[in-house]
Amino acid sequence: MSVLAIVLALGAAVAHAAWNVIAHNVSRAGAPFLWWGAVASTMLWIGVIPFTGGLGTDDIAGFALGVAVSAVLHVLYMSVLQRGYQLGNLSTVYATARGSGPFLAVIVAMLLLGERPSPAALIGVGLVIVGVVAVGFVDRPAAGERRGIDPAVLFGLLTGVMIATYTIWDAHAVREWSLSPVAFMVGTTLAQLPFYTIVVRRRWGVVRELGRREWRRILAFGILSPLSYILVLQAITLAPVALIAPLREVSVVLVSLFGAFVLRESRPAWRVAASVVVVGGVVLIAL
Repeated sequence: MSVLAIVLALGAAVAHAAWNVIAHNVSRAGAPFLWWGAVASTMLWIGVIPFTGGLGTDDIAGFALGVAVSAVLHVLYMSVLQRGYQLGNLSTVYATARGSGPFLAVIVAMLLLGERPSPAALIGVGLVIVGVVAVGFVDRPAAGERRGIDPAVLFGLLTGVMIATYTIWDAHAVREWSLSPVAFMVGTTLAQLPFYTIVVRRRWGVVRELGRREWRRILAFGILSPLSYILVLQAITLAPVALIAPLREVSVVLVSLFGAFVLRESRPAWRVAASVVVVGGVVLIAL
Protein backbone atom coordinates (compact mmCIF):
# COMPACT_ATOMS: atom_id res chain seq x y z
CA MET A 1 0.00 0.00 0.00
CA SER A 2 1.21 3.51 -0.80
CA VAL A 3 3.06 5.16 2.07
CA LEU A 4 1.48 8.49 1.11
CA ALA A 5 -2.01 6.96 1.30
CA ILE A 6 -1.26 5.64 4.79
CA VAL A 7 0.04 9.03 5.90
CA LEU A 8 -3.06 10.76 4.51
CA ALA A 9 -5.44 8.30 6.19
CA LEU A 10 -3.68 8.54 9.54
CA GLY A 11 -3.52 12.32 9.17
CA ALA A 12 -7.27 12.28 8.63
CA ALA A 13 -7.65 10.24 11.81
CA VAL A 14 -5.59 12.76 13.79
CA ALA A 15 -7.62 15.70 12.44
CA HIS A 16 -10.89 13.89 13.21
CA ALA A 17 -9.74 13.04 16.72
CA ALA A 18 -8.59 16.62 17.28
CA TRP A 19 -11.94 18.20 16.46
CA ASN A 20 -13.74 15.62 18.60
CA VAL A 21 -11.51 16.47 21.55
CA ILE A 22 -11.88 20.23 21.04
CA ALA A 23 -15.57 20.37 20.20
CA HIS A 24 -17.05 17.26 21.80
CA ASN A 25 -19.29 19.21 24.21
CA VAL A 26 -20.65 21.73 21.71
CA SER A 27 -21.30 18.99 19.13
CA ARG A 28 -23.98 17.61 21.45
CA ALA A 29 -26.12 20.66 20.63
CA GLY A 30 -27.39 18.72 17.62
CA ALA A 31 -28.92 20.52 14.64
CA PRO A 32 -27.75 24.05 15.62
CA PHE A 33 -24.18 22.77 15.76
CA LEU A 34 -24.58 20.93 12.44
CA TRP A 35 -25.85 24.17 10.87
CA TRP A 36 -22.86 26.13 12.16
CA GLY A 37 -20.54 23.30 11.12
CA ALA A 38 -21.80 23.41 7.52
CA VAL A 39 -21.49 27.21 7.43
CA ALA A 40 -18.00 27.26 8.94
CA SER A 41 -16.71 24.42 6.76
CA THR A 42 -17.98 26.05 3.58
CA MET A 43 -16.78 29.58 4.35
CA LEU A 44 -13.33 28.56 5.59
CA TRP A 45 -12.51 26.24 2.68
CA ILE A 46 -14.23 27.74 -0.35
CA GLY A 47 -11.32 30.13 -0.90
CA VAL A 48 -8.91 27.18 -1.10
CA ILE A 49 -10.61 25.69 -4.19
CA PRO A 50 -8.75 27.80 -6.81
CA PHE A 51 -5.40 26.74 -5.31
CA THR A 52 -6.19 23.01 -5.24
CA GLY A 53 -7.14 22.30 -8.84
CA GLY A 54 -10.56 23.96 -8.98
CA LEU A 55 -13.32 21.41 -9.46
CA GLY A 56 -10.82 18.95 -10.87
CA THR A 57 -13.04 18.25 -13.86
CA ASP A 58 -14.95 19.92 -16.70
CA ASP A 59 -17.87 17.56 -16.14
CA ILE A 60 -20.13 19.93 -14.20
CA ALA A 61 -23.03 17.48 -14.30
CA GLY A 62 -20.87 14.75 -12.77
CA PHE A 63 -19.64 17.12 -10.07
CA ALA A 64 -23.19 18.23 -9.24
CA LEU A 65 -24.47 14.64 -9.08
CA GLY A 66 -21.58 13.51 -6.89
CA VAL A 67 -22.05 16.40 -4.48
CA ALA A 68 -25.86 16.13 -4.33
CA VAL A 69 -25.92 12.41 -3.57
CA SER A 70 -23.10 12.72 -1.04
CA ALA A 71 -24.89 15.57 0.77
CA VAL A 72 -28.10 13.55 1.07
CA LEU A 73 -26.19 10.52 2.35
CA HIS A 74 -24.32 12.59 4.95
CA VAL A 75 -27.55 14.18 6.18
CA LEU A 76 -29.18 10.74 6.47
CA TYR A 77 -26.09 9.48 8.30
CA MET A 78 -26.30 12.31 10.85
CA SER A 79 -30.06 11.85 11.26
CA VAL A 80 -29.76 8.12 11.97
CA LEU A 81 -26.81 8.68 14.30
CA GLN A 82 -28.59 11.38 16.32
CA ARG A 83 -31.71 9.21 16.57
CA GLY A 84 -29.59 6.36 17.83
CA TYR A 85 -28.08 8.59 20.50
CA GLN A 86 -31.59 9.54 21.61
CA LEU A 87 -32.79 5.95 21.95
CA GLY A 88 -29.71 4.02 23.05
CA ASN A 89 -26.48 4.14 24.99
CA LEU A 90 -24.01 6.46 23.26
CA SER A 91 -20.97 4.20 23.54
CA THR A 92 -22.89 1.22 22.14
CA VAL A 93 -24.23 3.20 19.18
CA TYR A 94 -20.81 4.66 18.46
CA ALA A 95 -18.94 1.37 18.75
CA THR A 96 -21.42 -0.52 16.59
CA ALA A 97 -21.43 2.20 13.94
CA ARG A 98 -17.67 2.72 13.75
CA GLY A 99 -17.06 -1.03 13.62
CA SER A 100 -19.80 -2.07 11.20
CA GLY A 101 -19.27 0.90 8.85
CA PRO A 102 -15.72 0.03 7.79
CA PHE A 103 -16.55 -3.69 7.74
CA LEU A 104 -19.43 -3.12 5.30
CA ALA A 105 -17.32 -0.69 3.26
CA VAL A 106 -14.66 -3.38 2.85
CA ILE A 107 -17.21 -5.95 1.68
CA VAL A 108 -18.92 -3.57 -0.76
CA ALA A 109 -15.59 -2.28 -2.12
CA MET A 110 -14.55 -5.84 -2.89
CA LEU A 111 -17.89 -6.74 -4.49
CA LEU A 112 -18.68 -3.55 -6.43
CA LEU A 113 -15.34 -1.82 -6.95
CA GLY A 114 -13.38 -4.99 -7.61
CA GLU A 115 -10.78 -4.29 -4.91
CA ARG A 116 -8.64 -7.22 -3.82
CA PRO A 117 -6.58 -6.48 -0.68
CA SER A 118 -3.92 -9.01 0.26
CA PRO A 119 -4.68 -11.61 2.95
CA ALA A 120 -2.35 -9.82 5.38
CA ALA A 121 -4.12 -6.51 4.73
CA LEU A 122 -7.51 -8.12 5.33
CA ILE A 123 -6.29 -9.51 8.65
CA GLY A 124 -5.09 -6.01 9.47
CA VAL A 125 -8.51 -4.60 8.59
CA GLY A 126 -10.09 -7.13 10.94
CA LEU A 127 -7.75 -6.15 13.78
CA VAL A 128 -8.49 -2.44 13.31
CA ILE A 129 -12.24 -3.06 13.39
CA VAL A 130 -12.00 -5.30 16.48
CA GLY A 131 -9.87 -2.71 18.27
CA VAL A 132 -12.24 0.13 17.40
CA VAL A 133 -15.27 -1.82 18.62
CA ALA A 134 -13.43 -2.76 21.84
CA VAL A 135 -12.69 0.92 22.50
CA GLY A 136 -16.34 1.79 21.97
CA PHE A 137 -17.53 -0.77 24.50
CA VAL A 138 -15.15 0.34 27.26
CA ASP A 139 -17.80 2.41 28.99
CA ARG A 140 -20.82 0.33 28.13
CA PRO A 141 -22.97 -0.26 31.22
CA ALA A 142 -23.77 -3.77 32.39
CA ALA A 143 -26.55 -5.49 30.50
CA GLY A 144 -30.01 -5.09 32.03
CA GLU A 145 -33.17 -7.04 31.54
CA ARG A 146 -34.02 -5.51 28.14
CA ARG A 147 -35.69 -7.95 25.80
CA GLY A 148 -35.70 -7.83 22.03
CA ILE A 149 -33.35 -5.84 19.84
CA ASP A 150 -31.33 -3.19 21.65
CA PRO A 151 -32.12 0.10 19.83
CA ALA A 152 -28.52 1.18 20.39
CA VAL A 153 -27.28 -1.81 18.40
CA LEU A 154 -30.00 -1.44 15.75
CA PHE A 155 -29.31 2.25 15.12
CA GLY A 156 -25.58 1.62 15.40
CA LEU A 157 -25.85 -0.88 12.56
CA LEU A 158 -28.04 1.49 10.52
CA THR A 159 -25.44 4.21 11.05
CA GLY A 160 -22.75 1.77 9.94
CA VAL A 161 -24.73 1.13 6.75
CA MET A 162 -24.84 4.88 6.11
CA ILE A 163 -21.09 5.22 6.76
CA ALA A 164 -20.37 2.44 4.27
CA THR A 165 -22.79 3.94 1.73
CA TYR A 166 -21.35 7.44 1.72
CA THR A 167 -17.80 6.09 1.82
CA ILE A 168 -18.33 3.97 -1.29
CA TRP A 169 -20.25 6.72 -3.10
CA ASP A 170 -17.64 9.36 -2.32
CA ALA A 171 -14.87 7.06 -3.52
CA HIS A 172 -16.78 6.36 -6.73
CA ALA A 173 -17.54 10.04 -7.36
CA VAL A 174 -14.01 11.30 -6.76
CA ARG A 175 -12.48 8.57 -8.90
CA GLU A 176 -15.12 8.46 -11.67
CA TRP A 177 -15.19 12.20 -12.34
CA SER A 178 -11.64 13.03 -11.17
CA LEU A 179 -13.02 15.52 -8.67
CA SER A 180 -10.85 17.75 -6.49
CA PRO A 181 -11.26 16.61 -2.85
CA VAL A 182 -11.43 20.22 -1.61
CA ALA A 183 -14.10 21.25 -4.12
CA PHE A 184 -16.06 18.05 -3.47
CA MET A 185 -15.96 18.67 0.29
CA VAL A 186 -17.07 22.29 -0.04
CA GLY A 187 -19.86 21.35 -2.42
CA THR A 188 -21.07 18.62 -0.09
CA THR A 189 -21.15 20.82 3.02
CA LEU A 190 -22.82 23.65 1.11
CA ALA A 191 -25.48 21.27 -0.19
CA GLN A 192 -26.19 20.08 3.37
CA LEU A 193 -26.91 23.60 4.59
CA PRO A 194 -30.52 23.81 3.28
CA PHE A 195 -31.42 20.59 5.12
CA TYR A 196 -30.08 21.87 8.43
CA THR A 197 -31.66 25.28 7.85
CA ILE A 198 -35.07 23.66 7.59
CA VAL A 199 -34.47 21.76 10.83
CA VAL A 200 -33.43 24.86 12.84
CA ARG A 201 -35.88 27.30 11.22
CA ARG A 202 -37.80 27.75 14.51
CA ARG A 203 -34.68 27.81 16.69
CA TRP A 204 -32.68 30.77 15.41
CA GLY A 205 -32.31 32.14 18.91
CA VAL A 206 -30.57 28.92 19.97
CA VAL A 207 -28.41 29.00 16.83
CA ARG A 208 -27.29 32.59 17.47
CA GLU A 209 -26.54 31.92 21.12
CA LEU A 210 -24.52 28.82 20.25
CA GLY A 211 -22.51 30.78 17.68
CA ARG A 212 -21.84 33.62 20.13
CA ARG A 213 -20.81 31.32 22.97
CA GLU A 214 -18.91 28.60 21.10
CA TRP A 215 -17.46 30.36 18.04
CA ARG A 216 -13.91 29.19 18.82
CA ARG A 217 -14.89 25.53 18.87
CA ILE A 218 -17.07 25.96 15.79
CA LEU A 219 -14.07 27.53 14.06
CA ALA A 220 -11.88 24.57 15.07
CA PHE A 221 -14.50 22.19 13.71
CA GLY A 222 -14.73 24.18 10.48
CA ILE A 223 -11.01 23.72 9.94
CA LEU A 224 -10.35 20.20 11.21
CA SER A 225 -13.45 18.25 10.18
CA PRO A 226 -13.21 19.22 6.49
CA LEU A 227 -9.45 18.64 6.62
CA SER A 228 -10.06 15.08 7.81
CA TYR A 229 -12.59 14.52 5.01
CA ILE A 230 -10.29 16.00 2.36
CA LEU A 231 -7.37 13.80 3.43
CA VAL A 232 -9.57 10.69 3.25
CA LEU A 233 -10.83 11.63 -0.22
CA GLN A 234 -7.26 12.15 -1.39
CA ALA A 235 -6.19 8.84 0.13
CA ILE A 236 -8.88 6.86 -1.69
CA THR A 237 -7.54 8.15 -5.00
CA LEU A 238 -4.25 6.41 -4.14
CA ALA A 239 -5.30 3.23 -2.35
CA PRO A 240 -8.27 0.83 -2.03
CA VAL A 241 -11.30 1.97 -0.05
CA ALA A 242 -11.17 -1.42 1.68
CA LEU A 243 -7.95 -0.30 3.39
CA ILE A 244 -8.58 3.43 3.85
CA ALA A 245 -12.01 3.06 5.47
CA PRO A 246 -10.69 1.11 8.50
CA LEU A 247 -7.56 3.27 8.83
CA ARG A 248 -9.61 6.45 9.29
CA GLU A 249 -11.24 4.86 12.36
CA VAL A 250 -7.91 5.09 14.20
CA SER A 251 -9.36 8.45 15.32
CA VAL A 252 -11.61 6.54 17.74
CA VAL A 253 -8.55 5.06 19.41
CA LEU A 254 -6.78 8.42 19.61
CA VAL A 255 -9.78 9.99 21.34
CA SER A 256 -9.99 7.03 23.72
CA LEU A 257 -6.31 7.38 24.66
CA PHE A 258 -6.83 11.09 25.25
CA GLY A 259 -9.66 10.20 27.59
CA ALA A 260 -7.54 7.67 29.43
CA PHE A 261 -4.36 9.70 29.95
CA VAL A 262 -5.57 13.31 29.95
CA LEU A 263 -9.13 13.12 31.26
CA ARG A 264 -8.36 10.14 33.52
CA GLU A 265 -11.33 8.15 32.31
CA SER A 266 -11.97 4.57 33.41
CA ARG A 267 -10.19 1.36 32.39
CA PRO A 268 -7.02 2.76 30.82
CA ALA A 269 -5.49 -0.72 30.49
CA TRP A 270 -8.43 -1.83 28.32
CA ARG A 271 -8.06 1.25 26.14
CA VAL A 272 -4.34 0.70 25.71
CA ALA A 273 -4.82 -2.99 24.87
CA ALA A 274 -7.42 -2.13 22.23
CA SER A 275 -5.05 0.49 20.84
CA VAL A 276 -2.27 -2.07 20.52
CA VAL A 277 -4.61 -4.31 18.52
CA VAL A 278 -5.39 -1.39 16.19
CA VAL A 279 -1.70 -0.57 15.77
CA GLY A 280 -1.04 -4.20 14.84
CA GLY A 281 -3.78 -3.97 12.23
CA VAL A 282 -2.30 -0.77 10.79
CA VAL A 283 1.09 -2.45 10.47
CA LEU A 284 -0.40 -5.38 8.55
CA ILE A 285 -2.31 -3.02 6.25
CA ALA A 286 0.91 -1.13 5.54
CA LEU A 287 2.85 -4.25 4.51
